[in-house]
Amino acid sequence: MNQRVALGKPAEAGEKILGRRFRLTKRFSNIVQNGGRLLDLGCGNGALTELFAPAFDEVVGVDIQPSLLKQTRIDARWVTAAGEELPFPDNYFDAVVSYEVIEHVVSPVRTILEIHRVLKPGGQAVISVPHKWWIFETHGAHLPLLPWNRVPFFSWLPESIHSRWAKARIYSRTKLERTLRNGGFERISIHHITAPMDRAKPRAVREFLQRTVFGFDTTPLPFAAVSLLAVVTKD
Repeated sequence: MNQRVALGKPAEAGEKILGRRFRLTKRFSNIVQNGGRLLDLGCGNGALTELFAPAFDEVVGVDIQPSLLKQTRIDARWVTAAGEELPFPDNYFDAVVSYEVIEHVVSPVRTILEIHRVLKPGGQAVISVPHKWWIFETHGAHLPLLPWNRVPFFSWLPESIHSRWAKARIYSRTKLERTLRNGGFERISIHHITAPMDRAKPRAVREFLQRTVFGFDTTPLPFAAVSLLAVVTKD
């Protein structure tokens, strides 16, 4: 990947994608039911951390951008750190969530290894990443002569071309599974997440899409999935 990987921009409170991630985490994992100690890696402004907080005895949010941590609204432990070097002991957390983060880090595998290290045996982590086969490049690209950089089908290009121009990595199902296995996880399930379509225009088109194709949280159609959501369990 080139060295121009952009920092992540978190979703704001009230955006539909936050509720979608929370619902799917409850649906496909047991972390909300089990409670205990939660790590939200790449928590940003804490908008999603806030949804999880009532279900846990202790919540820790980690982000590399201190300015985002200053925007958080709940009583939790906020830590500035990189995903590749988490300042916590081994087997410390009962659960870890990390949404749209590893595509931005310097080393995705090292970050997954750290998630594996700090997670207790039997604990689960939920990780989402942008999906290669979504129609639009969700994070944009440094493309010449194209100020509007969310070019359709750009993410479909071979990785050697995409990585030269893209602002963040992109993941196929196979690539994500390989990254998670290289990070120490063997028990893996992966799901396709639909786009919230919050920014689609005009309004009538947006509301139609949200009622129909994108009205469900998941989809069997890879081309309709903006993200992949993985649930992994530490042996």
